[in-house]
Amino acid sequence: MAEGSRSDGFQGAKTGPAGGPLPVRWSSRGRAMTFQVWGWRREDASQVLAWMPEAEGGRGAAMPRRTPATKDPTAVERANLLNMAKLSIKGLIESALSFGRTLDSDYPPLQQFFVVMEHCLKHGLKVRKSFLSYNKTIWGPLELVEKLYPEAEEIGASVRDLPGLKTPLGRARAWLRLALMQKKMADYLRCLIIQRDLLSEFYEYHALMMEEEGAVIVGLLVGLNVIDANLCVKGEDLDSQVGVIDFSMYLKNEEDIENERDVQIAAILDQKNYVEELNRQLNSTVSSLHSRVDSLEKSNTKLIEELAIAKNNIIKLQEENHQLRSENKLILMKTQQHLEVTKVDVETELQTYKHSRQGLDEMYNEARRQLRDESQLRQGSEDGLKEKNEIIARLEEKTNKITAAMRQLEQRLQQAEKAQMEAEDEDKKYLQECQSKSDNLQKQISQKEKQLVQLETDLKIEKEWRQTLQEDLQKEKDALSHLRNETQQIISLKKEFLNIQDENQQLKKIYHEQEQALQELGNKLSESKLKIEDIKEANKALQGLVWLKDKEATHCKLCEKEFSLSKRKHHCRNCGEIFCNACSDNELPLPSSPKPVRVCDSCHALLIQRCSSNLP
Repeated sequence: MAEGSRSDGFQGAKTGPAGGPLPVRWSSRGRAMTFQVWGWRREDASQVLAWMPEAEGGRGAAMPRRTPATKDPTAVERANLLNMAKLSIKGLIESALSFGRTLDSDYPPLQQFFVVMEHCLKHGLKVRKSFLSYNKTIWGPLELVEKLYPEAEEIGASVRDLPGLKTPLGRARAWLRLALMQKKMADYLRCLIIQRDLLSEFYEYHALMMEEEGAVIVGLLVGLNVIDANLCVKGEDLDSQVGVIDFSMYLKNEEDIENERDVQIAAILDQKNYVEELNRQLNSTVSSLHSRVDSLEKSNTKLIEELAIAKNNIIKLQEENHQLRSENKLILMKTQQHLEVTKVDVETELQTYKHSRQGLDEMYNEARRQLRDESQLRQGSEDGLKEKNEIIARLEEKTNKITAAMRQLEQRLQQAEKAQMEAEDEDKKYLQECQSKSDNLQKQISQKEKQLVQLETDLKIEKEWRQTLQEDLQKEKDALSHLRNETQQIISLKKEFLNIQDENQQLKKIYHEQEQALQELGNKLSESKLKIEDIKEANKALQGLVWLKDKEATHCKLCEKEFSLSKRKHHCRNCGEIFCNACSDNELPLPSSPKPVRVCDSCHALLIQRCSSNLP
């Protein structure tokens, strides 16, 4: 097989006999198209595989949702490739996450992913002329990534150093596997699709990598960063692998769909039970919050009453303190007045004592003078001696009386001083008692003020707690109402779901009846068509179709271009004619060869039309 021949499954769009795009090859392996592709219905299969040609009496003409003939065939190919990329990436991620360990090279979804990526990169490639033949390979744009993304140089160098790779296609396949292991495939291809002026050297303007579909695929590749892969590239034969997409991996039968629906119904019922249980728990929490709010209100009223009692006690203590202070002031004033009065009395008594003593001293001096005079006179006269003795006796009596009075005055003075001292001591004791009482009252007032401050802070805390509880209660009420609305919606959705399920069962019955009728008609048509094809092949065999010799053909049978050193001859393994590489760049398994072999464009269209007509 020449290097320019293609061994992939998807083929670039060519114009068939009916004017529509030629089909894209796929491997059915005998499975019916009544399966669903990731939840798609049978009539949506035309969007995934828009390859049903408008042949004579073909099944493609009877498809209910066939791609219109006026639609751009390259756009159809891009849409098909994008849908296949979505399916392969989604299936790979889901299966890898359920697989739960590092993926290896033998993992089927991973192999199918590389095949789909190879088709996406091959779409719209320009044919590059070489000395001997035309070359169409994806290794050229992948080599360009090294210039745009310096970190990709390591992959390129390792791919070139691999000893077993001989073709550019094998190197491109190894590059894709190494990029996936590095988890940078999306980054590398993003740098590539941004530089569209450089990509235009390798791709046509309508290629997938040049349009929006390429950016969408690159965005999908970001999800593969969650996958861990350990791929052995060195010992794998990447040059001779056949890139055939196995659609059976993405097909689901009706039993799987019904099981998925049952699982969805069970999940909805579990959600409903969870919401009901959550609703019960919320009701219990709301009732507990109500009880807590009631208990807090009771404790709040008790605290308010205690605070009022404490305030009344503080007011009473303050009034008592004022009364004691006023009484203390009155007592101090009375004691000061009493002291002043006693001082005045003592001063007056002292003054009277001084005056009386001075008078007594004068009288005593005068008596002594008189005594002297009388003594002098006594010498002169003895007659007046008796009188003088009497006078002396009287004077002595007077002096005794005066001394007694002076003693009484001294005693009274001592008593007054003692009374003054006692009064001062009593005043000091009373002042000390008043001071101690005032200090005690001050301490009690400070304690009561502290208690008042503590009660006020407790009251503020209780108020804030009550506000937060009220807010939480309101939030719980809102959540409860929201959950009730959701439960009502779930109940209504359940009713609608049951109604839809009943309608679905009825539609299934109708669908099965129509499907059985269509299958019977399709079986009859396929049998008749197979008979016609067998008759045609028998006629061809009778007409003597033989393997055409190389010397007999100088021009291509389809494009009628002359063969040369650069334009080589290729035999079609079905009809035996000789064609150029561009007109025979197709591969299909034939009854004579189970492996895909080279066929021309017309035989390719005819065989795929026959394969599509055999499908039920």
